[in-house]
Amino acid sequence: MSDEAPHEALTEATDEVPIDVPQGIDPEAVTGWMKAHVELTPPLAFELIAGGRSNLTYRVTDAEGRAWVLRRPPLGQVLATAHDMGREHRIISALKDTDVPVPPTVGLSADDSVNGAPFYVMDFVPGLIIRDVPTAEQLTVEARTRAGNELVDVMARIHAVEPDAVGLGDLGRREDYIARQLKRWYGQWEKSKSRDLATVDSVHDDLLARIPDQGPAAIVHGDYRLDNCLLNTDGTVAAVLDWEICTLGDPMADLGLLVVYWGEDGSGVAALPGAPTSAEGFPAASELVERYARVSGRDTSDIDFYIAFGYWKLACILEGVANRYRGGSMGTGSEAGDAYGAIVEGLGEAARAAADRLVT
Repeated sequence: MSDEAPHEALTEATDEVPIDVPQGIDPEAVTGWMKAHVELTPPLAFELIAGGRSNLTYRVTDAEGRAWVLRRPPLGQVLATAHDMGREHRIISALKDTDVPVPPTVGLSADDSVNGAPFYVMDFVPGLIIRDVPTAEQLTVEARTRAGNELVDVMARIHAVEPDAVGLGDLGRREDYIARQLKRWYGQWEKSKSRDLATVDSVHDDLLARIPDQGPAAIVHGDYRLDNCLLNTDGTVAAVLDWEICTLGDPMADLGLLVVYWGEDGSGVAALPGAPTSAEGFPAASELVERYARVSGRDTSDIDFYIAFGYWKLACILEGVANRYRGGSMGTGSEAGDAYGAIVEGLGEAARAAADRLVT
C-alpha cells in the first residue's frame, strides 16, 4: 500500500471538504469528528479500499499526507451481529499491549449521529495485503516461506492470549463454540440465501452430529487468513485486520479456516480460485497444521472436521456477501454478486467432500 496522499480529488474551493467522496462517508461530519480525536490538516481525502467483502474500509488522508483507516458497516442489508463496530474496536484496543500485532486505534463513533452508521478509526499501518499471485510475487521466495510460518505463529499468539487478562473475558461464551457457530451461520444462511443448496443443509446436519470435544477456549479471530494480515516486505506480519466476527471459543476453527483459504486442503480440493499461496515458497497446508501443533501445543488430530466446518461456514458468509453486492450495499457495482454465488456452490461441494472424509 502506497504512502502517497491522494490529493487529486481536492481543490482550492474549500479547505475542509473534498469534492469526490465515496459512498458511506459524510465528509464534513467525519472531518469534524476526526479533528476532535487527532491532529490533522484539512481537507481530508477519503478512498474506499478495494477487497473488503463485509464492512467497508476507507483510507483517510489529510493535506500533509498523514493517514488513517476508517471502518463502517455496509450501506444496507446489514446483519447486526456481523457488523458491530464497537466490538471490533474493543478487541483491537484490548490487544494493543500484547504480542499480537494490531493497528493502534484512534476512537469509536458508536451511533448513527455522525456518519449515518457507527464507525471507528485506527492508524494507517503500511504493508502489503496479498490477495493474488502477482502481489505475492512482490515478496521473495524466502519471504513467502516466512509469511506462511509467521501467519501460523501469530495465530498461535492470538490463541495464547488470556481473555480475562486483556478485558475480553466477557466477549462470548467459551463452551460449545462449534454448536453455537453452526446455529449462528445456519441462521444467517436462512436469512441471506437466494436459493436452496442441499449441500449446505446436509453438511450442517453432519457437522452437528460429529462435533469434537472442545479443548481450552481462546480468542478466536473467526476470519484468519493471509489477506486479513498486513505483511512487511520480509514476510513478517505488520498487523492483523478484520476482527469483526471475533469471539471466544475453539481455536481449531481458525486453523481449519486458514487451511481452507490456503487454496488446497491436502486432499486435492481447491474451492477458492486463484489462491495467492500457490506461488512458490508458501508452505503446504499440511505444514501449517504441523507447525501450529508444535508452536501452540494444541491437539490438531481433528483438523479434518474443522476444514469441513471452514468450507461450510465460508459458504454461508459468502452467500450474504453475494446478496449485498447484488443489492448495491458494498459501495460498488453489483456485478460481483453472481461470481460470489458460484463460489458459494463450489464451497458447498468442498464442504460435502470434506465431511465425507470424516470417520463416523
